[in-house]
Amino acid sequence: MPQVFPFHAVEFARAPGETDVSALIAPPYDVLDGSSKAALLDRNPNNIVGIDLPHIPAKELGPAEAYAAAGKKFRAWLADGTLIKSAAPRMFAYRQTFSTAGRSFQRSGMACTVDAVPFGPRQGGGILPHEETFSGPKEDRLALMKATRAQLSPIFGLHPDEKGQATAVIARICAARTPDVLAATADNVKHEVWVVENEDDIKAYQVALSGEDVFIADGHHRYNTALNYIRGLEADGAAPADHASRRCMMVLVSMSDPGLAIWPTHRVLGGMSGYSWDELQRAADDDLKFEPVEGSMAELERAVHQFTKLGDPRMGLFDFATGKGAVVAPATPDPLAEQFPDKPKAWRDLDVALVQYGLVEGIAQPKLNNNQPVKWAFPHTVAEVEEIGAGHEKGSGGGKGFAPQLAAILRPTPLEAVKAVSRAGELMPQKSTFFYPKLATGLFINDLT
Repeated sequence: MPQVFPFHAVEFARAPGETDVSALIAPPYDVLDGSSKAALLDRNPNNIVGIDLPHIPAKELGPAEAYAAAGKKFRAWLADGTLIKSAAPRMFAYRQTFSTAGRSFQRSGMACTVDAVPFGPRQGGGILPHEETFSGPKEDRLALMKATRAQLSPIFGLHPDEKGQATAVIARICAARTPDVLAATADNVKHEVWVVENEDDIKAYQVALSGEDVFIADGHHRYNTALNYIRGLEADGAAPADHASRRCMMVLVSMSDPGLAIWPTHRVLGGMSGYSWDELQRAADDDLKFEPVEGSMAELERAVHQFTKLGDPRMGLFDFATGKGAVVAPATPDPLAEQFPDKPKAWRDLDVALVQYGLVEGIAQPKLNNNQPVKWAFPHTVAEVEEIGAGHEKGSGGGKGFAPQLAAILRPTPLEAVKAVSRAGELMPQKSTFFYPKLATGLFINDLT
């Protein structure tokens, strides 16, 4: 992989013996809405969300003054000691303890900086994306990066670590002493951080990562933004070879880590002028087969997992107006083969490919919406789908003017599919994966000045 490095990290100042920074950190910007931002700032006005989310929704570019204010606040916090920059370069062992599906897990990684190189395979390891991105969030993040001249939240990267060397280095560091920083977030995730300045530990981790590919698990928009930021500096003649922006802050996690959990990213569709449940079934008659499922949306989600006889891909569809639901699968095997003959079978079998190209682009837009784009929201739980369906705005979308009509309930994208598609040089549709839990923002920051 591109070489990994320690960095002069910016952190929230703590009194001697103080370790808890729960009131100062936040989830990543893309899962927050206005109410969750307000709750974080009510708890502590110095919460990092006041800088990292200057404009809502962050899926589009906001007013210039919002980013300018965020940049001014960030530099003011550095000046008054709210934030401090480490004298010595450091890495951070980072462990998260959480529960999902009724079980408790721990996931560990290392926060460091990585050579910011263009996406793609390369000798010695490359940075590999696995899903497409939207333009709006990249414009928002670039405006914020220009204003703050900092990478405020780490990108989540995965690497093979087939011999377990990196995992062993991190485990040894965590077992040697108590963590330097602790935090708990509203989703009941425990965050523990160990500062790593010992040169032998840093060298051991660098050796363990030698030659490894990095797969972007979460943060495609931010990594694209880091590359665009460098290009902008280069265009201005302001990016020498040793400029801080040429390294990108990441938390790297082994693909063999037992705490890797992937949640689904469902879809809520709205704004279709010719949509109804009956019209959908008529429009999809030649392309999809419907297996009706009675009951709640949670029961539909269970059915999507249980109806293995339908094969892959498949999804659940739920109509908000009538409460009707069905598990839906292609009417013919490998239905995307004709449209995408050059894509690997692993890509064509993805539930997210079926919903994007089979349902939305193949049926909803041309047959139910006069060839106009549909409105999207991307929730991760059935409860969140139901809230958006009821008209509420969430960090994943919805709210005023959205007009939700149809929910697509998906299964999590398997990790093996992420690896297969990435190594084939292909991209999954947007919002194909949701690695849970998210990395916290505010534990460490990379100053680009």
